[in-house]
Amino acid sequence: MAAQDLSPALPTSARSAPYPKASPGYGKRAVPGQNPPTADDFAFLPERERYLAGYVDRLPDGAAMSIKSLAKCQPLYGQMAVGSALRALAVAGHLRQVRCAVGEGEGIRWVTRTFWSRTARDNEWWTAFLAAEEGRCAPQPAVPPVGPPPWVPAESTAIEAPAAEPPPSAPVLPKQRAEESPGLSPAYLALAGLGRTDARLALSAADCAVLEQLAAQWFARGVDADYLTRALTARLPEAVDSPVGFVRRRLLDKLPPYLPAAQDTPAPRLMVECADCGALGKAEVFRDGLCGPCYRSTRGLAADPAPEEDSGTGCDVRGHVRRLREQLKVR
Repeated sequence: MAAQDLSPALPTSARSAPYPKASPGYGKRAVPGQNPPTADDFAFLPERERYLAGYVDRLPDGAAMSIKSLAKCQPLYGQMAVGSALRALAVAGHLRQVRCAVGEGEGIRWVTRTFWSRTARDNEWWTAFLAAEEGRCAPQPAVPPVGPPPWVPAESTAIEAPAAEPPPSAPVLPKQRAEESPGLSPAYLALAGLGRTDARLALSAADCAVLEQLAAQWFARGVDADYLTRALTARLPEAVDSPVGFVRRRLLDKLPPYLPAAQDTPAPRLMVECADCGALGKAEVFRDGLCGPCYRSTRGLAADPAPEEDSGTGCDVRGHVRRLREQLKVR
């Protein structure tokens, strides 16, 4: 009787599931200029922070960085421990979590990004880096097309094709009207429309041409055709003997002043998130990843202390760790 081979098949090697990617625009972003990885990159950190720092450092760019994702994909620490560790790593200078505006107008949305640095950075470095990052988030202004304003006659920029002879039955427009209408300036058109607003200020084509430069000065000072019309037609006398002289006098006497263009303060495109309370603010008001109230309350300070002296290009890692251990004791 032939013996049956009952030995089980060798199990296939189990592959670890890939770490979840964040939605486009979110997730981890490694900062430039980091030192090469070494075995003692996070040696000064407590055990929990050292483990999670090494774990985050190995994640690819774009990996999900939410507390829930990090707690689910590593076996040692739950959500509360991960949240505390991320706050401590922000204090130690390894990460900053920010909200960045993406899109324009009604399509704008805010995405959460976590900037990670294997090399611990000080507050000044993070402030400068995030300021540059905000500039990269800002939309680039559209380059206006190079060309003449719409009231410049077309024949000044292009060779006009010879006009075809109209059929005998088509009405023939006056030559002056057919050639000049496309090139009329806003100032000329506003003057030409005065007679329709009030017949006492009806001007001829020659009058409009004479007064055009004076009216153009109003437009150069930021007014529009409606404003110009109201200013010229307000409180007219019962009879205007010379409309062209009357309008010239008002154009000179009521010339509006120059007003500086309104300086619209651009809305912030990047806001740092406090590692403790989650409040948003500009990068320059944060210290060790904390907003002012959290920084002061954690250390029992009445006001922000003066910045520490930094003897090199990197940050004071030992000083960061000392403050980090104090924070962990408080918690």
